[in-house]
Amino acid sequence: MQKAKENIMHILFLVSACISVIAVVTICVFLFANGVPAIAEIGVFDFLLGESWKPLENQFGIFPMIVGSLYVTAGAILIGVPIGLLCAVYMAKFCPQRVYKILKPAIELMAGIPSIVYGFFGLMVIVPFMQKLAGGSGKNMLTAAVLLGIMILPTIIGVAESAIRAVPESYYEGSLALGATSERSVFFATLPAAKTGIMAGVILGIGRAIGETMAVVMVCGNQSVMPEGIASGIRTLTANIVLEMGYAADLHRDALIATAVVLFVFILIINTLFSVLKNRNKD
Repeated sequence: MQKAKENIMHILFLVSACISVIAVVTICVFLFANGVPAIAEIGVFDFLLGESWKPLENQFGIFPMIVGSLYVTAGAILIGVPIGLLCAVYMAKFCPQRVYKILKPAIELMAGIPSIVYGFFGLMVIVPFMQKLAGGSGKNMLTAAVLLGIMILPTIIGVAESAIRAVPESYYEGSLALGATSERSVFFATLPAAKTGIMAGVILGIGRAIGETMAVVMVCGNQSVMPEGIASGIRTLTANIVLEMGYAADLHRDALIATAVVLFVFILIINTLFSVLKNRNKD
């Protein structure tokens, strides 16, 4: 009986794994089957490096959206990673238990808040602040970066804290025995040992930032032009898709799918770089 249960669970796990792989392959086939021909028809350089997105004139240059996505993601990393890492260190090593019981559920709640709620918060709170700070509408690159920096915090904090707690306590105690302070022991003994896990949290945060849609649409300004500064309105790759897919047809629709292909390739590059860094650290 026990053997039969084990075989059933083995088959169940295998089927689940196969379904996951098939789903990923299906998505890849759909994207590339529809997107690559559109890129070929538009022209690779005209599509990737073109600065004009005018579907009515058959101009489909997504370079401003690529730049906007990269700028916003970079801004979110600069804001979210230091705060998230320091918060994870505090929670793992210095946080009193009574404070931890409040802080941990609050961060987990942040992870479960829908992106549209974050977008509404950005629209009602961050945008008016940016209007006073930088003028204009307040919907710009900096606003989107700040909002995304807040949104990626739960991911970075959760993964980084788990990585820090997984480091053997002997690393920390050995550093203390050599005369280092508690803070130095954490930052120069514990954190280096947890760097693979911390990088995983950062990579997941980057993936969420570059793939975020609704919150960014509400605060970025949605201007498909090259940004001239942090107070300029921008349009990201994801925003471009969601704003126009509802009414797009023919080549316009295929160009939006091709935009998803570019976004998909970005995610693959990020994951590949993480795998390379992870394997290098193991060596």
